[in-house]
Parts: sequence; C-alpha cells; structure tokens
Amino acid sequence: MKTVKLLIFAIILTGLISCKDDQKLSEAYVEPAVSTYYFIRHAEKIRSDSEDIDPELSQKGLGRAMHWAEILNDVELDAIYSTDYERTTMTAAPTSVKKDITVQYYDPSDIDIEQFKIDNLGKKVLVVGHSNSTPEFVNKMLGEEKYDSMDDYDNGSLFIVQVTGKNTTSNRLHFNCNCPD
Repeated sequence: MKTVKLLIFAIILTGLISCKDDQKLSEAYVEPAVSTYYFIRHAEKIRSDSEDIDPELSQKGLGRAMHWAEILNDVELDAIYSTDYERTTMTAAPTSVKKDITVQYYDPSDIDIEQFKIDNLGKKVLVVGHSNSTPEFVNKMLGEEKYDSMDDYDNGSLFIVQVTGKNTTSNRLHFNCNCPD
C-alpha cells in the first residue's frame, strides 16, 4: 500500500512540475510583431519646367493621390512618411487627411533602417518617395538588392513589405489610374 501511495504521489508531482514547465513555455513564447510597410512613389508631377527641382503634382497626379487614398482606405495605417518635396507631400496629403495622420518627413539618404523598423514595430506604415529612393528603401528593408530604380513615368507601383520577426517578404503591385490629364 505504501508503494502505491508513493507511486501516486510521484505521478501527481511529475504532473505538477510538467504543468509549470508548459506554463513557462507558453509564457516565454510571444507572437512576433507584424510590421507592414506600403511604399509608393509620388504621383505624376508637372513637367513643364525642367529647371524646377520641386514641382507640384499635375492634374493627373492630384487624381492619382486621391486614388491612393481610396486604395489604402481599408488599411488601418499608423504612420505616414514622406520626403520633404511638394510632389511627395501632395501625394501623401489625401491619405493623411482621410486617416487623420500627421505626415512625418524623412531623408532617404540619411535613413537608419534598423531604427526605422524599431520605431514602427507592429505598425502599418505608408512611405512616399521617388523613383530612385522608393526601391532603394524597399531593398534596405529586405536586406537585398531585389528592385531596380523605377521608370520615371511609373507612378503606379505599390511595394508591400511585411516584417514578422526575422522574416521579411515583399510584393510589388501596379495600379493604373484613369485620372484625367
């Protein structure tokens, strides 16, 4: 009888220790944060003055900027970043107003990718840039040279980068805009 009691006690004790280990394992495992970045180039700019280094958007560009706001309507954005140029801020403006998010400015030549990822951990972020800086930024996020500079008339590419823990994926979509010229 003593052996049976001892055996039952050992089984109960083992079960309790096992439950505590399982609890420690479940407490130790935390779902990695998912960060999603939407990268676009500014919409169509006014091209009438080749000397103007900071042109505004053309009529078609204004239409495309509003189109981007509609495309991103169902995305619950947490932040919007733009370079400090008329064409990029004008592209970000409709989405910024619609989402009631203040645009934050960044310098693509001076971006600290790791800090940017930390600052936006677990967030959904729109980044508006240029034909050269947008794919470059995406490549930095990916840690590889996957995308070349965009054609100077490509205003419809959307790069989606998703970071989950140490895994990073990307997709490139293209949206046509039947906006009037």
